[in-house]
Amino acid sequence: MSEERSLNFLEEIVEADLAAGKHVEIHTRFPPEPNGYLHIGHAKSICLNFGLADKYGGKTNLRFDDTNPVTEDTEYVDSIKADVRWLGFDWEEEHYASDYFDQLYAYAVSLINKGLAYVDDLSAEEIATMKGTPTEPGKESPFRNRSIEENLSLFTAMKNGAFNDGEKVLRAKIDLASPNMHMRDPIMYRIKKIHHHRTGDTWCIYPMYDFAHGQSDSIENISHSICTLEFEVHKPLYNWYIAQLGIFPSNQFEFARLNLTYTVMSKRKLLQLVQEKLVDGWDDPRMPTISGLRRRGYTPLSLRNFCERIGVQRRENIIDVGLLEFCVREDLNKTALRRMVVLDPIKLIITNYPEEQSEILKGENNPELEDNGGYRDLPFGRELWIEAEDFMEEAPKKWFRLAPGNKVRLKSAYIVSCTGFEKDASGKVTAVHCEYIPESKSGQDTSGINAKGTMHWISAEKAENAEVRLYDRLFQVEDPSSEEGDFKSYMNPNSLEIIQEAKIEPSLLEAQPGEQFQFIRKGYFTLDSKLSAGGKLVFNRTVTLKDAWSKESKK
Repeated sequence: MSEERSLNFLEEIVEADLAAGKHVEIHTRFPPEPNGYLHIGHAKSICLNFGLADKYGGKTNLRFDDTNPVTEDTEYVDSIKADVRWLGFDWEEEHYASDYFDQLYAYAVSLINKGLAYVDDLSAEEIATMKGTPTEPGKESPFRNRSIEENLSLFTAMKNGAFNDGEKVLRAKIDLASPNMHMRDPIMYRIKKIHHHRTGDTWCIYPMYDFAHGQSDSIENISHSICTLEFEVHKPLYNWYIAQLGIFPSNQFEFARLNLTYTVMSKRKLLQLVQEKLVDGWDDPRMPTISGLRRRGYTPLSLRNFCERIGVQRRENIIDVGLLEFCVREDLNKTALRRMVVLDPIKLIITNYPEEQSEILKGENNPELEDNGGYRDLPFGRELWIEAEDFMEEAPKKWFRLAPGNKVRLKSAYIVSCTGFEKDASGKVTAVHCEYIPESKSGQDTSGINAKGTMHWISAEKAENAEVRLYDRLFQVEDPSSEEGDFKSYMNPNSLEIIQEAKIEPSLLEAQPGEQFQFIRKGYFTLDSKLSAGGKLVFNRTVTLKDAWSKESKK
């Protein structure tokens, strides 16, 4: 962003730490769990972690929190790496929590030896019941005061597979009367006899997130461990483990997570949509996943600019999705190639244009670029396709498109005057008749006629067919997660409209997946990377042309 802005609170912390000599170099990390695809909220975290390191000459690690093999998969690992790189970032080192399983096990043994951890035979339900409430202290497990020797023996047996899932856990021995429920003897290890996507069957005990996370930060010498506000109550436990182990003191800092209107951001809910086939996979263009946004036609710059605009706060709020749409419009207006596409075609017949005649006109690629981004060929002839909505049999006074007697400029072509129309037996208009003014050719107009309206068109002879998908917001209400009942009942039934045979200009046959276009007067579109194959062209609407957010913000 070119505008000067004040420092956010995390930048103030980093600058203060560097000025005080607390750290010589800033070292951050992005630590996703590989149990799903990243969404726009993760994009904010990515931009924040990598952005801080970039700004202050530091480095960022990519670390996968792969401590729960039940839900994790290499598919998610690969998608996460692709998303981070697509956003424009690269990591200093790639790590996995599973890289540290031996070290974490040794840390756990160290805490047992200090009398700060014990093996508990209680079930998960019993442990939860005995933890008490925020206003009432918890009760001691009957196994809390086992000897160090017995705990070491049992923990070794857990590691060696002597017990079944849920039969025993390892808990930290802290304070059952703590007002912070996370400090009431939290579970450190549980038994899960399941294949791990990286370590295979080497381990049958796995560390809990709270035990693995801070120690992984410490092992990597992470100076600033940045996470969302829901982890603020975990911070005392994060610090307790590091202090008791006497290891590198990583520090955790929290910021408000991103919430978007008309969107759900919960991985669990997004997974439901995928599993119940309510969307076309994790990369459905209506999903808030980075892969979905990419498939829809969002650009890395538009997402980075969005994250910059919303800033970093400590207070939870909900951001208008219109701002995200504004950011992609702003970017695509400068870069997207202009093309003409007719979604609901009817014929326009230029009755005074010779039947055997045709010509190649020139259309600018993007007026925002130097030299208009070059020009493309536009075949022109006697019969054209126009939008059905651009003609009215009986038009109101300020109608600047086609109607009997009206004159309109055909984009990059000629001025035409409507002389009549044809109807079928049902009364539907099937063709519009016009006469063109030869002296009105774009760029060479000597007619002196000022046509108030301009319309797009396609040569009927040279037109190609394509499928066009008009995407809209996936939910009908601003905050579907806060509404009563099943969040899926608030899905927008009109979030996708499929037009099977839109008419496109020939130059779009050369479109490549991921390439962005402005379909003149219709919005911004991209060629679908998943459905366009074997000669079939499918274009996804990224966003409409109307800039509702910026207009609203100026009121």
